[in-house]
Amino acid sequence: MGDNTMNSPQGQYHGISLRELILKVTALVRYLLSKWAIILTIALLGAVLGLCYSLFKKTNYTATLSFVMDESSASQGSLGAAASIAEQFGFNLGGIGGVGGFFQGDNIIEFLKSRSMIDETLLTEVEVDGEKTLLVDRYIAYTNLREKWASKNSPLANLQFRDTVGVFKQDSLMATFYKAILKNNLVIDKPDKKFNIINIEMESADEVFSKMFAETLIKNATDFYIQTRTQKAKENLDVLTHQVDSVRRELNEAIGGVAAATDANPNPNKAFQSLRVRSQLYTVDVQANTAILTELVKNQELAKITLRNEKPVIQVLDRPILPLENDKLGKLKAIIIGGFIGGFLTCLVLLIAQLYRQIMSGDLA
Repeated sequence: MGDNTMNSPQGQYHGISLRELILKVTALVRYLLSKWAIILTIALLGAVLGLCYSLFKKTNYTATLSFVMDESSASQGSLGAAASIAEQFGFNLGGIGGVGGFFQGDNIIEFLKSRSMIDETLLTEVEVDGEKTLLVDRYIAYTNLREKWASKNSPLANLQFRDTVGVFKQDSLMATFYKAILKNNLVIDKPDKKFNIINIEMESADEVFSKMFAETLIKNATDFYIQTRTQKAKENLDVLTHQVDSVRRELNEAIGGVAAATDANPNPNKAFQSLRVRSQLYTVDVQANTAILTELVKNQELAKITLRNEKPVIQVLDRPILPLENDKLGKLKAIIIGGFIGGFLTCLVLLIAQLYRQIMSGDLA
């Protein structure tokens, strides 16, 4: 029964020889050549569409800035002993390593994408062509938002942005701008997960805005980063500096008191010890304040070293340089690409239609 099935027309395997394959391909090529008018017409139409696309498409400019986090670990090592000595006198010279964790790994990427950082960047005043302006005003200018608001008689057309928060209309618009920039313009990522290099890519139709936004964003992030990392060490240094100044004033007063007491009794009679009491009291104050000042100055210098070592650096590797990279499509290139796509798609549709007709008619079997 199996042999009968294999010998039946339904069970036979119909192979195709190389000669038959060449004949069929040749036939399809001849068919396409016979439709040259249709293919050429649609290819020309695609070329015209490509030219129109290149003429009317807005050119976007991409500013790329790469940086690396450079954190000093000296405060965790060689300064550890110095900090321990200072802590014996009741001073904390560091201990802000926990802040560094906030800026490690992918946290810095999310920090740069945060609403507060982008708002601060948009509300930063920059100088362009000799004129100072807020980046948000530049953003509104190239997106033609004021013209759109004016055409609708919206009060937003006359809204002047200020470097502040808490203004209802301004904050509402800033929230809209923030979402649009994250969605359409700003990309922050690590090109290679093995390294700690981070790229900021800002793409917009305004070349100057793209460049200024990327540079201002990293500047604001650097300022915030350094301020956060060094805040505690700076507070300790300020306290020590205040104490050093106070003790030094008391020491100066004590030295002046010794001199004044000596001048009042240049040749004291040894029989009258009470005449030497005042001078001796001031001398004790001088000795005590000198010892205290010596230790405070040591701690102050340690605090200065700690502050310098706790000051991290966001090292910029590459800055955006004008002219920026853009996605502008040349006219000739657009014509060639448009014509090729039009002709290719036409050939594909014609071939599919021809093969379908042959299958349905049984000619392809």
